[in-house]
Amino acid sequence: MKYLAIGTALALGLAACQPADQAAPATIEAAAPAVAQYDAAAFFMTTSFGMASSAGFAFSASDERILISSDETGVFNAYAVDPGTGDRDALTGSTTSATYALSWFPNDDRALVTFDGGGDELSHIYVRELDGRLSDLTPGENVKAQFIGFSPDGNDIWIATNERDAAAFDIYAYDTLSYESGYVFENSDTLQIGDVSPDGRWVALVRNRTSADSDILLVDLAADTPEQVLITSHEGNIAYGVYTFTADSSALVYATDEHGEFNQAWTYDLASGERAPLVTADWDVSFVTYSPSGRYLVSGINADARTEVTVTDLDSGEALALPDLPAGDLGSVRFSRDETSIAFTIDAATSPSNIHLVELASQTHTQLTQALNPAIDEADMVDAEVVRFASFDGVQIPGIMYRPHGSSADNPVPALVMVHGGPGGQSRIGYSAMIQHLVNHGYAVYAANNRGSSGYGKTFFHMDDRRHGEEDLNDIVAAGDYLRSLDWVRDDQVGVIGGSYGGFMTVAALAFHPDAFEVGIDIFGVTNWERTLASIPPWWESFREALYDEMGDPATDAERHRAISPLFHADTITKPLMVIQGANDPRVLQVESDEMVAAVRANGVPVEYVLFPDEGHGFRGRDNRITASEAYLGFLDTYLRGDGEAAE
Repeated sequence: MKYLAIGTALALGLAACQPADQAAPATIEAAAPAVAQYDAAAFFMTTSFGMASSAGFAFSASDERILISSDETGVFNAYAVDPGTGDRDALTGSTTSATYALSWFPNDDRALVTFDGGGDELSHIYVRELDGRLSDLTPGENVKAQFIGFSPDGNDIWIATNERDAAAFDIYAYDTLSYESGYVFENSDTLQIGDVSPDGRWVALVRNRTSADSDILLVDLAADTPEQVLITSHEGNIAYGVYTFTADSSALVYATDEHGEFNQAWTYDLASGERAPLVTADWDVSFVTYSPSGRYLVSGINADARTEVTVTDLDSGEALALPDLPAGDLGSVRFSRDETSIAFTIDAATSPSNIHLVELASQTHTQLTQALNPAIDEADMVDAEVVRFASFDGVQIPGIMYRPHGSSADNPVPALVMVHGGPGGQSRIGYSAMIQHLVNHGYAVYAANNRGSSGYGKTFFHMDDRRHGEEDLNDIVAAGDYLRSLDWVRDDQVGVIGGSYGGFMTVAALAFHPDAFEVGIDIFGVTNWERTLASIPPWWESFREALYDEMGDPATDAERHRAISPLFHADTITKPLMVIQGANDPRVLQVESDEMVAAVRANGVPVEYVLFPDEGHGFRGRDNRITASEAYLGFLDTYLRGDGEAAE
């Protein structure tokens, strides 16, 4: 199921301005073995690849092309990949707005893509016509649209938009030829749209009462008078969510934590109402999808910050055999239309996501992309390790450790506690250009999953409800103490860095624990909860009650919001601070960072402020990631590892 997040975990970027293939790497003589040192551009010249939406068709009607997204030009665009050769054809050519692939059309080579206005999160859905033109299906100045899928006959595109009411997403059917639209479902109660069944008959909705308690409602669109029917009547706190419908539209696959600490996948028979377990584990079930015919079930488990994927042949009940594959997490499994092949991604800490293809009958495996910049020797990067420590009250806190090559008791290194977004996010193992860049330059990074993080059970997840900036912040401070206890870490050179909610935690650490860290880097972080909670985007209406239950209602909890907001306690900040902000951010408004920077500078404390005029809440452009990452490194070299004198 999908957890509520004020700011999703950010893909934090980095890098330099010189092309990686023109930059001769220097050498660090830290300790044997010596490793090459690269600028941020080298790590960000790594290409990001992503598959088309699981709600659509990743393979074209002829199965001769695979639809993906890639930022190989520096900005995400849609591409068609030849599954035989790996050759890519650009379908879009944006130089400003990140454009993501959604689906091929059912019967021809038109494609659906989506992009917003420079990070404002008002995403529209476009048809990429056969001649390359883009047709906006969802025009409107303040419209936000979400792709749901295609009708079973392929004649309609189902899209949810907030064009009627900025706070509510209604479902429309768009004719695939004329692009004319008509109502399918009016979401008058502003609930979360879970899914639409493949036959177009059923709509699954989610009512988020709190982050611990939610319900599923079903609407039968074939009924004479369609009504919302509650199917999860319960007492106490149980969280329900929607994964998908079965391919034959006979059952809803839903998430629930009613049977233990973790989310399990259960089925609800739409005819009889009977329920049955489908996928269970001692970790959260992250996702469930089906192949086009429904023969294959794809499920993912969030196993200690790694994804374990199983593809089950429902005809035999056995897991699908796959050839030996490169190490890493397998994800985004997409079947060809005829189900003879599957495409998927594999991601690891030292190897970015690449797209792979397996022909099931022959077990032939092909890697279709090469994401890692060839100028980087993978051996110069560091692998990730899950490490736990006992926090201030004994609670075990998990995290992901990245230890620089050559670090030792004889050669201790500076270190950073990294805080993820959320509340309720999770730091996971996977490639991060930003982290690898910092580690390559001699900084240890520990990505802490403080209490309140998802992935470790509902008890752990709810430990910080209405206590944000308290015990969860104490966990981050304790993570700094843990790093100092390691003989290979410089105990006088430990900083904190985080994005979105993690940015809040970073500045809060400097404000409320002024001696805990030597420096802090705030990336798109909340610093004034009064303003942030009062100005959430209208399209978050379905989550508003749950958000206020977790964080507190601005109408009644303003005193607490002021108490935990770093802006109102900026006079206590004495350590150097860097602030990163996007001018188009609809979640953390620029004025928030402007005020924070001015307040800390008034203390006579060094503050570096980097404002990106073309970004929103998170990085979308590679050049901006590179600029930010080099800024992080320069700031840390000056104020954490250096003498505190800014370079001229």
